[in-house]
Amino acid sequence: MTMARLFLSLGALLAGLAVVTGAFAAHGLRGRVEERLLDVFQTGAQYHFYHALGLCLVGLAAGQFGANRLLGVSGWLMIVGIVLFSGSLYLLAITGVRWLGAITPLGGTAFIGAWFCLAVAAWRAL
Repeated sequence: MTMARLFLSLGALLAGLAVVTGAFAAHGLRGRVEERLLDVFQTGAQYHFYHALGLCLVGLAAGQFGANRLLGVSGWLMIVGIVLFSGSLYLLAITGVRWLGAITPLGGTAFIGAWFCLAVAAWRAL
């Protein structure tokens, strides 16, 4: 499977999952968790969706400019970021276990690295 196909397909699937999680928060969690925790969950869903679209962008860039190491790193960092950042916020909101918040910045760091890798890859390709 090509990098373009992999990241575009995973990005689209993760975007759909982000919509599902956002709907779950709005309809399944409202009234069951504190409003503050609902906001935490929604933040996770927002960043999940943004970075799923970012992953689609990485896939499209790989298709347009050819796969390269920086695009590969960018794509995998987007996925890691979604799992760590959004996943930790989802679990924190559902369980109330506060130490999960310590994982969130690792996901944020992965997101930042992903965007920087994408920027350098685009700079070199254009």
